[in-house]
Amino acid sequence: MEFPEMQDKIKELKTCDESFKAMSDRYHQLDHKIRGLECSNIPTEDHHFTQLKMERLQLKDKIYNILMN
Repeated sequence: MEFPEMQDKIKELKTCDESFKAMSDRYHQLDHKIRGLECSNIPTEDHHFTQLKMERLQLKDKIYNILMN
């Protein structure tokens, strides 16, 4: 997960906040899929690939905002 300096807070939120856990799980799922596609030399201009990266970025922003509040 991103934000290694906040691992304790992330663990706490994942255990007590189902919404945060779902966002975190989805982020990891997307990140794994995107990294796999990148390693397979899938063209990065692909619309679906771009959508996956945009969703991952939006989730990262939401997670960051929760961590900072």
